[in-house]
Amino acid sequence: MSPLGPVGRRTAPQSRAHLLRAHHLLLGVCGAFAALSLVLVPLALPLGWDETVYASRFSPYAPATPFSAPRTRGVPFLIAPVAAWSDSVVLLRVWLTLLATAALYLGFRPWVRPLGRPSAAAVAAALYGGLWFVLFYASAAMPNHYTAVGAVGAVGLFLRSRQSPMTRAGVSGGLALATLMRPNDGLALGVPLLAAALLVPAWRGWSRVLAVLGGLVAGALPWIVEAYVRFGGVGARLAEASEVQGDLRPLLSVVHHLTVMDGPLLCRPCDSDSIRPLSAEWWLVLPLLVAVGLWSAHGRSRRTRLATREARRTDREARRMGREARRMGREVHRMAHEAHPELRNGPPQSADTTPLRACLLAAVTALSVALPYLVLVPYAAPRFLAPTHALLAPAAALGLLALVDVARASRRPRIGFAALGLALAGHLAVQLPLAHSNAGIQAGARGDWARVAEVLHEHGVGAGPRNDRSSRSSRSGTPPPCVLRGNTSVIPVAYATGCAPGRTGDPRRPTALVLRGAEPPPWARSWPRHRVPDTYAPGWVVHVRP
Repeated sequence: MSPLGPVGRRTAPQSRAHLLRAHHLLLGVCGAFAALSLVLVPLALPLGWDETVYASRFSPYAPATPFSAPRTRGVPFLIAPVAAWSDSVVLLRVWLTLLATAALYLGFRPWVRPLGRPSAAAVAAALYGGLWFVLFYASAAMPNHYTAVGAVGAVGLFLRSRQSPMTRAGVSGGLALATLMRPNDGLALGVPLLAAALLVPAWRGWSRVLAVLGGLVAGALPWIVEAYVRFGGVGARLAEASEVQGDLRPLLSVVHHLTVMDGPLLCRPCDSDSIRPLSAEWWLVLPLLVAVGLWSAHGRSRRTRLATREARRTDREARRMGREARRMGREVHRMAHEAHPELRNGPPQSADTTPLRACLLAAVTALSVALPYLVLVPYAAPRFLAPTHALLAPAAALGLLALVDVARASRRPRIGFAALGLALAGHLAVQLPLAHSNAGIQAGARGDWARVAEVLHEHGVGAGPRNDRSSRSSRSGTPPPCVLRGNTSVIPVAYATGCAPGRTGDPRRPTALVLRGAEPPPWARSWPRHRVPDTYAPGWVVHVRP
């Protein structure tokens, strides 16, 4: 018999109705996420620097640009269904928007049950998906959103008391996705989950341990194989990746992550930027919502345990006292459900898997993922902490719903609802314009690369427009005939021009130098100098070798 006895069967249709509404609400949030992304970020936005590196693995986007040690094969795997046969940026962004939207739903769907309030999953998805950098990267060939949804989905499935084969496959799949995209994030995600599976009695078991280990191995295997094939081993690849990323070392970069909450997309270095409190409002609101959410989860977990205990005791008494007492027990159960609304959504998954423990595990995992970026990486980008924001979103959602409950129960609920509405409107008034303005900045900055390439083409450097290049044969190993060097954006400019970017120690003499706000070295001062007109950022100059 169900722990809720006869009433458990009576409330099952209501439970299914609650869950169905929660799924519909989550689908609505995901649809709004896709629509906002398409409105705020144009589909024709040119590929960024990192996107160019990933897309150029495929022949329509040749020639291939250098694939450095920190990069992984996760993003090329995501874009392969389109990039393998079409060079349309618009088509690629449409595909990625659909993929990002589906990933958002799959990532937060497992949270419909563990929080005790099915609607909290949709609220969590809205809090995470409403951040400007999440909206900006919805159509981008970048790994961080998929790391975030893989992480939050894996933790949500990990919490289920019944670890069926499908549930374990979901845990492994989420971890594999996160690790395939960013191995360092996958490792930071796996450590607290392994600790929970080994040490916490409610979650202890080899099924969870094997699911976590399987996901980590599956996601990291391509990176490990490539480390031995291209870099001479895992240690050598890690050392080279550290060098490329500016020498990873113990430091404190919390302030840098506060400064980039309104952009730029990458702050390297961040010393000249400052914190703008209005733009960093989410960093102020998030801890408050998480704290209220944990308080709410603690109270909900306590009430759920007491209500479940009461239901089980009544069921035992009903069995002892016979049929007449069983009818009385049903009436007691009905009164228990009226007194404890959390039981109306159906029986909890387990007396041990409480909303509080679910939120605490997600919060610990969020901090584990954030810690390396805050104490090791000497630069910052808003997208680096996307998994942390996603993992804290369930607790923040409970906090927001708790504030709604407080407003509803107050003497003047209209004032409470108005205050919450104004706060929400203010939050969106900060986040949505930031997504649109950063898209405009990137459109201008990326347009400069094409303008520089046009000037180089006019002076005989490069292979002409990308669609007409014969240099696509470089996919077969033939290097482009020209080499570019410079002090900024050499890789994307070289790609737009049809040349190879010069590397440190490259014995080839550069065909041209691309400089912005800098003078050429002594050996190139006699080279013809050509200014690039009508650029978004001023100061572009090219020096072409005679």
